[in-house]
Amino acid sequence: MGRVLKGVLAFQVGIGALLVIGDMDIGQGGLSMPGFGPSAPELTEPVRPGDQRRTFDPSRSRPATEPARDPGDLPGRLTLTQVEGARWRLEGGIAEGDADRIIARLAEVQPAPETLVLQSPGGAVQEALRLGRHLRREGIGTEMLAGEYCFSACPYLLAGGASRTVDAEASVGVHQHYFGENTLFPARFAVEDIQRGQAEVMTYLEDMGIDPLVMTHALATPPDEIYVLLPEELERYGFTSPE
Repeated sequence: MGRVLKGVLAFQVGIGALLVIGDMDIGQGGLSMPGFGPSAPELTEPVRPGDQRRTFDPSRSRPATEPARDPGDLPGRLTLTQVEGARWRLEGGIAEGDADRIIARLAEVQPAPETLVLQSPGGAVQEALRLGRHLRREGIGTEMLAGEYCFSACPYLLAGGASRTVDAEASVGVHQHYFGENTLFPARFAVEDIQRGQAEVMTYLEDMGIDPLVMTHALATPPDEIYVLLPEELERYGFTSPE
């Protein structure tokens, strides 16, 4: 944990310097610097060890692997639908207010969900953390199917599962996030948001039994790219259990 904190501190100091000396844009998707576009291949390109960063646009980017089912158009907000028995599907973008809304739905539906099959391009980090903690408290497991994806804030939902199953052909990816409401100077307030947000994320991951070192990949990957975790990395960081 100490090594992670040192790495995060160094990253945050660098961001602070850039905010002070440059014109850095901070938006809902994360941090971006004008003139520095994505350098990674398209997400449709197969991922190999050491070649795991891909360009990412949550509105259109999809992994190369064909899904095991035709999901149709992904909902703009999280939607809960029954698959079979106590197995339900939770998919769509994660928006403000979704944690309370989905928690209420989980309490209403019958039979009570035991497993949630996830698919989401991500969205609001705080909502994902709140909903993930609820899943853990209620003992609800999470699952991912072949060819489906869980990016950006979605892996925090995956981490919240009391049990976690990820098909080897599923795609789980992380990158930098935007925290807080500060979109203009003074720079120190934006840096404070980043520090506070990263601290909350790392505490959450540790509480969920996930190695916070996974954040080294997230912090090194700009918001217009995604770092796709290999199956062995998902196991190493604790997202899945050894077979």
